[in-house]
Amino acid sequence: MPQKDPCQKQACEIQKCLQANNYVESKCAAVLQEMRRCCARYPRGRSICCSGFEKEEREREKPKAASE
Repeated sequence: MPQKDPCQKQACEIQKCLQANNYVESKCAAVLQEMRRCCARYPRGRSICCSGFEKEEREREKPKAASE
């Protein structure tokens, strides 16, 4: 049996928050931060739910690496 995604609960909370707030992302900042914290606790690739957050993190690191 496949293991449950460790950040699935947070991903569902994001969806609920966005739906409740007409998809205004700024109103769900706290829930999004919880998801980022969850994703940071697990190695890349461990959570399918984190794939977009991992991509976001890599994009954020690119300019920093280029300026060094």
